[in-house]
Amino acid sequence: MDFILDRLETKIEFFQSYDLKKLESLINEQIDNNKALLLDVFAISHDVVFDPNAGKMLYSAVVHFKVK
Repeated sequence: MDFILDRLETKIEFFQSYDLKKLESLINEQIDNNKALLLDVFAISHDVVFDPNAGKMLYSAVVHFKVK
């Protein structure tokens, strides 16, 4: 059986939450997890929209991680 060890060069993750503090917590948790893969934050994009079904603001973010 062969093992192939490829290193992850780039990774994009998506997050969303109705609470801004929760969104920040989710992103920070994933930043810590990706440090084990030697990935740093390269770029962050965020947006907020009103969700009429929930009657709340929906916060979303896209985080691009790249190798150190």
